[in-house]
Amino acid sequence: MTIDEILEMWKIDSEVDITELANEAIKISKMHHKYYEIYIKEKLICKKYESEYKRLKLEKYEFYTQGPNEETIEKGWELPAKGLLLKSDIPMYMEADTDLINTSLKIGYQQEKVEMLESILKSLNSRGYNVKSAIDFIKFTSGA
Repeated sequence: MTIDEILEMWKIDSEVDITELANEAIKISKMHHKYYEIYIKEKLICKKYESEYKRLKLEKYEFYTQGPNEETIEKGWELPAKGLLLKSDIPMYMEADTDLINTSLKIGYQQEKVEMLESILKSLNSRGYNVKSAIDFIKFTSGA
């Protein structure tokens, strides 16, 4: 699921019908379940990407220190033109490695989704108080 898809769902779900506050209060637990389910799935994907990054980082380190093997040749990995690297140069090459950068970007995108879903869940947690406040305000303005 993309950030845009989640935002589109939240755009619809976040609207409160002031004329149906009782129904809005009832919908809170359903929406909480919906977004919590998405949150858990996206958080697990984030953990998966983080573990992939750690594995890839080790593979790249071994590649840069030990040179290519059959597996890395199949993956299309190539050493810099100067060949094997000095240990002191390896961090610089790993920071600039396209595969590591792409995996890091996937992790960043996934973390943004997780943070956004955490924010939505916090908003849903306070929604009951907001609905109650709206009901109290309506009672107050109507003279009850």
